[in-house]
Amino acid sequence: MKFAIAGGGTGGHLFPALAVGEALLDRGHEVLIFISEKEVDALATTGRAEFRFETLPGVGMPKLLSPAVLTFLKRFNASLSPCRKILAGFQPNAVLGMGGFTSTPPILAGKLRGVPTFVHESNAIPGKANKLNARLVSVVLLGFAECRKHFGSARCEVVGTPVRRSLIQKKPRSEALAALGLKDDLVTILVMGGSQGARGINESVTRALPALEGTPVQFLHLTGPQDEAMMVAHYRREHIPAHVAPFCHAMEDVYSAADLVIARSGAASLAELAHFGLPSILVPYPHAAEDHQTRNAEIFARAGAAEMLPEEAITGDTLGAKMRALATNRDILKKMGAEAERLAPGDAAGRVADVLERYAR
Repeated sequence: MKFAIAGGGTGGHLFPALAVGEALLDRGHEVLIFISEKEVDALATTGRAEFRFETLPGVGMPKLLSPAVLTFLKRFNASLSPCRKILAGFQPNAVLGMGGFTSTPPILAGKLRGVPTFVHESNAIPGKANKLNARLVSVVLLGFAECRKHFGSARCEVVGTPVRRSLIQKKPRSEALAALGLKDDLVTILVMGGSQGARGINESVTRALPALEGTPVQFLHLTGPQDEAMMVAHYRREHIPAHVAPFCHAMEDVYSAADLVIARSGAASLAELAHFGLPSILVPYPHAAEDHQTRNAEIFARAGAAEMLPEEAITGDTLGAKMRALATNRDILKKMGAEAERLAPGDAAGRVADVLERYAR
């Protein structure tokens, strides 16, 4: 069969889309993936010749009474029209949107063709885009069971958030550390802010570094494109070993090398942390739609898999003290890691593929 997936705009939408696409390819199906014009999409899809990719203009819903509504409608139509033409040629058996308004034109185009349509909501609370998308689809697929209550009478199935295939196989810690030029006798703290980096987290870590003096730690820090030089300078000044990069394509090395993670709490990142059984300090992005990252983090914190630290509550002392307390207690790290692994999504990509096949037939 043929399946179209809309998964562009952010790594949190794109990487799970690729994971579902991989599962469908394994079953002998043909897959087309809609992506956005953003650089993160171009980087993540380079060399992925097994898929057919189509680029669409990004769309984001402004407030209803805003003058920007006219621009939104123009861009939405500029996205919907090519979607209809592409799907008319591709003739999919079903269309899946991985969330956000980037998914809406392909979902609507699929619905107009009369094929089953789906949207995946990976977060614990949906944004306004997926509340709209839910009215257009046959089934809403959920990453967290806690999200079901937000979709009223819509048909929902809990499937988890798919993890891309390149991350399925965990590497030996020593091998991963060697690949990154790090030592194997220090606690490795991974800092990451998602596909675009996170200025708030980066700045918080710089303030916390002096509190780690004498603590046997090293850092693996994915800064995003703007803060790499700044973070290199700070680690050198504090004499703390660190591997610093704007981003990393070999995330299997990164996760396999880490002992503790400081990160945002996007659903895709959390699914990956759970898969690798990694304890974390979660700093929800304070401006996320519907504050969904806080709700995501609360699920992990309640399970004992993470500690949540709101960005507005962070000082150099608070973050530094948390990092030091966890990094010097292997038993706590081990216990938190075990709780994280219990939250792992398993074969979520396979479960999504199961649903798509069932309705498409």
